[in-house]
Amino acid sequence: MTRECERSRIVIARLMIVWMICGLNLAAFTVPAASEDWPVRPIRLIIAAAAGGPNDLPARLASQILAPKLGQPVVIEYQPGAGGAIGARAAAHTKPDGYTLFTGNTSTLAAIPAVSRSAGYDPVKDFVPIGKIAEGFLVLAVNPSSQWKTLKEFVSYAKANPGKINYSHSGRGSLPNLAGEAFMLRSGTKLTGVPYRSGGESVAAVLGQVVDATFENNVLVGRLASSGKLRALAVMNRTRMPIAPDVPTIAEAGYPGAEANTFFGLVAPAGTPASIITRLNTLLNEGLRDPAIQASMTKAGLAVDPGSPADFATFIAAQHQHWVEVGKAAGISID
Repeated sequence: MTRECERSRIVIARLMIVWMICGLNLAAFTVPAASEDWPVRPIRLIIAAAAGGPNDLPARLASQILAPKLGQPVVIEYQPGAGGAIGARAAAHTKPDGYTLFTGNTSTLAAIPAVSRSAGYDPVKDFVPIGKIAEGFLVLAVNPSSQWKTLKEFVSYAKANPGKINYSHSGRGSLPNLAGEAFMLRSGTKLTGVPYRSGGESVAAVLGQVVDATFENNVLVGRLASSGKLRALAVMNRTRMPIAPDVPTIAEAGYPGAEANTFFGLVAPAGTPASIITRLNTLLNEGLRDPAIQASMTKAGLAVDPGSPADFATFIAAQHQHWVEVGKAAGISID
């Protein structure tokens, strides 16, 4: 009986040693993860477009602001296609650990999912907003050799000649396409949309007089209009452009409700820890308030507009709903 007790004590002692070793090993694996100080590796910043487009400047600005403050590279990754849906979908369904961010805009965070049930993501449910980087200006522009010097002349001709004015856009359901539809709904005109693969090609078509007009981002048309290579008839925003204060807004020209607000902002996959979102928002806004950065953005035709994640969430939801209504009224669905 004594020998049996001794054997039992030895077995129990051995089991306790094994348990302690396993427990220590488990702690070795779990403690670093629990105390990890984000970020400890490079951060991926997805842009749902090709390099060189209007998204580049806001994305590069965000990268330049965040990287030195976080102590890690913020690497831009281009994922173009399907008007931006491919990149947005990839970003939305990435692990929400703070290592993948997305630079969205009006098209990807409002317009595309408003007219496409197959976009594969919901801009309100699948992303958590970090902050708005800037607001842009969509411009109705024509070739300077055209007969239209004012929006009034443009509308008068369009009403007298339904369908004869054609305008370029970057694909059915894109923001320039929807802006054209919103304009037609409010002005009582009928224009013919001509799709191109990008905003750059749309603008080139107007420059080459292949099409009559375009509704395109000021980042693409601003300098061309300033140099006289394009003629800006109206700004599709509620406010005039600081760099072209003589160009009237669409409401001032007589068509309120036809606005097509453009914006750029930073979001992360839904489920990203709130502490990371708060930190990113604070750092982003600190950078955006720098006078030098604001001056460079103004020069590029953008208006810096820092705010809280909640502010940006409300803004995205309102923009998305606006384009849902325009899409329904115009009968646009890209599914």
